[in-house]
Amino acid sequence: MGRNTVYGCLRGAETVRVYKEGIETVMRFFERLAWKIQRMMYGRYGTDTLNLVLVIAGFVCSLFGRGYLPMLVSLALISLVMFRMFSKNIAKRRRENEVLIGIFRPRADAKTHRHFRCPKCAQKVRVPRGKGKIMITCPKCGEKFAKKS
Repeated sequence: MGRNTVYGCLRGAETVRVYKEGIETVMRFFERLAWKIQRMMYGRYGTDTLNLVLVIAGFVCSLFGRGYLPMLVSLALISLVMFRMFSKNIAKRRRENEVLIGIFRPRADAKTHRHFRCPKCAQKVRVPRGKGKIMITCPKCGEKFAKKS
C-alpha cells in the first residue's frame, strides 16, 4: 500500500464520497425510524412524571435488591411503564399522573387556607388558616363539624 491509498483501493476524494454516502444512508435510516415511531405513538399517552418515577423505582429495586423478588418487582414496574406509555386511554393516565403530582406539590393557598373533608358527604371544604377551633358547615349537605384551623 502506498502513501495515497486508503482502504486498499480507495483514494482521496473517492474515500470521502463513500464515507459521506454511508453517513447519509445511516441518517436516512434513523429519520425513517423516528418517523415510524412518531406514527406508532400517535394517539397514545407517551411518558410523564409518574413513568419516570416508576422507572427510577424499578432501577433502584433491581440495583439494590438481591434474589428473584426484587427483580420481579422491577420487571413489573417496567411493564407498568410500558403499558402506560402505549395506552390510548389518555384521560385515565393523566388522572393517575395528577394524583402523583398532587401528593408532592403543595397547594397554592397552603399558607392562607386549610382544606377539610366533610365527614358525611366527603365534600372538600376550604377555611381560612389561623382562626382557632371553628365550626364548619358543609356547603353541600349542611353537616356541621368542628376543626382547628
